[in-house]
Amino acid sequence: MASKRELAQLAVAKERLVREGELYRLGTLRAKHEVLHALQPQALLHGAVDHALGVVQSRLGQFIGPGGGLSGINFKTVLPLALTAVSWLGRRRRMVKPALAVGVVVAAGVWWLLRRKSSEAL
Repeated sequence: MASKRELAQLAVAKERLVREGELYRLGTLRAKHEVLHALQPQALLHGAVDHALGVVQSRLGQFIGPGGGLSGINFKTVLPLALTAVSWLGRRRRMVKPALAVGVVVAAGVWWLLRRKSSEAL
């Protein structure tokens, strides 16, 4: 027969194993809920938009060159404003051509300023 000391050690070991099992079950439950949340349509769309914006920002940054004007732009902040403006222009058909013309003029002005700035740096 086991002595009282051995029984106490077994009880302590059993309690430790029970606690470890509870922690394991809680960890698996938490992981399950994280996976279920990550598979929600909103979370998937958010991840896809983040990825697309990162790709666009890196490509445009390479296109303009090092030290270009895109390093300080937060596309997550600008995108809702741009979508609102495009939606507004889409509803007013007469404003599309003038808005495109203004956009081209602004883009040409920015290109000219960046070109002038880079030539002054040399």
